Amino acid sequence: MKKKNLNTLVEDIYKSLEPLSKNKPLKVKEKDLDDFAEDMKEALRGWAFPEEKSKNILRMSNIGKPERQLWFDARSEVSQDINNPSLFIKFLYGHLLESVLIFLTKLSGHKVTDQQKQVSVKGVKGHMDCKIDGEVVDIKTASSYAFKKFSEGTLAQEDSFGYITQLSGYEESEKTNKGGFLAVNKETGELALFRPDEFDKPNVVKRIDNLKKIIKKDTPPELCYQPIPDGTSGNMKLPRLCLYCRHKFNCHKDANDGKGLRIFKYARGQVFMTHIESEPKVEEIYYEWKESKKK
Repeated sequence: MKKKNLNTLVEDIYKSLEPLSKNKPLKVKEKDLDDFAEDMKEALRGWAFPEEKSKNILRMSNIGKPERQLWFDARSEVSQDINNPSLFIKFLYGHLLESVLIFLTKLSGHKVTDQQKQVSVKGVKGHMDCKIDGEVVDIKTASSYAFKKFSEGTLAQEDSFGYITQLSGYEESEKTNKGGFLAVNKETGELALFRPDEFDKPNVVKRIDNLKKIIKKDTPPELCYQPIPDGTSGNMKLPRLCLYCRHKFNCHKDANDGKGLRIFKYARGQVFMTHIESEPKVEEIYYEWKESKKK
């Protein structure tokens, strides 16, 4: 059998599923079925029995995040959405879909190795999803909006979660450089393979060295993202990328002349104001926030 090429991964997966459109069975190996069942069990086990989080602030999964966010991570125990059951369900099907894509990759004849292999760069550790045909591949489940970044190859233009830096860390450890992302649109089932250009990948060793220095400083770095206007009233609000950050209250505690963030309930959702020129004519939500520092 001719050796498969990572470039044709999505095409090969789609082709391997063609028999189903003719009501014919797939050519599934018994071992692949067993491996899939085991992967699903381990995904469920890992979700139901989470390991205690490492005390190391820097991990391969977060070294691409904004420096100010990591600085606050090093000092705060503030958690987010800890009582949100839907978030945990979202995490679960993300893990399960990863197992599905691994199964489909094997079904299409591509070679999968090094699943959940632990890697390390400059003492920063992580677990990569896998290698496919000898290259590091990170599997992502995405909404239709986020999926476009992979299908259209625009991830480097708005990589707010630092995915490319994470991939680069895995590659630095493995001494490979032609990996990428296998993404699935969780709303439509579409697949996309995105392999970033080399010039879009950071120097991970320098990045880690710099982050180690930054998180030790007494003062935080500059804001990750600047507040933006809320219409034409002169009011300023948090940008979209700040809304889900668990440090937003601490990060912006000097907003509104030292009063901190003010939250207003609009029909379009909650708006976190950093500066008020014209008092909004909607309900204000009062949120009691207390800083929790690490010991």
